[in-house]
Amino acid sequence: MFGLAPVATAYWGGLPVTLLLAVSALGIGFPLGVVLALGRRAAMPVPRLLSTGLIEIIRGLPLVSLLFMSSIMLPLMLPNGMALDKLARACVALTIFSAAYIAEVVRGGLQAIPPGQGDAARALGLNWLQTTRLIIVPQALRSVIPPLTNTIIVMVKNMALVLVVGLFDLLSAGKAALADPEWPSPFAETYLFIAAIYFVFCFAISKYSLYLESHFGAATRR
Repeated sequence: MFGLAPVATAYWGGLPVTLLLAVSALGIGFPLGVVLALGRRAAMPVPRLLSTGLIEIIRGLPLVSLLFMSSIMLPLMLPNGMALDKLARACVALTIFSAAYIAEVVRGGLQAIPPGQGDAARALGLNWLQTTRLIIVPQALRSVIPPLTNTIIVMVKNMALVLVVGLFDLLSAGKAALADPEWPSPFAETYLFIAAIYFVFCFAISKYSLYLESHFGAATRR
C-alpha cells in the first residue's frame, strides 16, 4: 500500500501488537464465550458436556502453557502446506482463553435471569432462538457488566505474556530498547511510560463500563 513493502508479522512489535492481540482475542472470544455459556446451560447433554469440558480444561491451564501449546503443537495439527505465523498462533490461544473466562461470567448472568422470562416469551409465541437473542442474553449481559469489565482488563494486561512465544508487545519492546547498549537506559522513564499507557487503556475501559451501567440502569428504571 502506498508503494511500501509489506512487513512480516515476525517484525511487528510494541503497542500495535498489544492492541491487535487484545482487540482480536476479545472481539472473537466474546461471542464464542456467549455460545459456550449457552451450551453449558443447554438441556441437551452433548453441547452441555462439550462446553463444560472445554471451559474447565481451558480455565484449569495457565495462559503461558496455552501459548506454548499454540506455538509448538498447533503447527503439528494443521494439514500439510498450511501454516500460521506466531502472531496468529498467539491470537488463537488468547481467544480460547478469553472465551472460557467470558463464558463463566456470562453463565452467572444467565443463572440470574428468572425462569418466568423464558415462560413469558414462549407464551408470546417466540421460539428458543428469539427468546435467547432478544430477551435472555441482553438481560444476562446487562447484569454482568462489572465482572465482564474486570475480565477484559485482565486480558489486556495478560497480553504481556506473549513474550514467551517470541512476540514483542509493548512491555517486551520496552525491555528490548533498554537492552540496547547505545541507549543510556532510562529504566524509570521507560517503565513509567509503559505503565501510563496501560493505565489509560484500562481506566478508559473501566469508565466506559460505568457509563454502560448507568445507561442500562436508567433504561431499566424507565
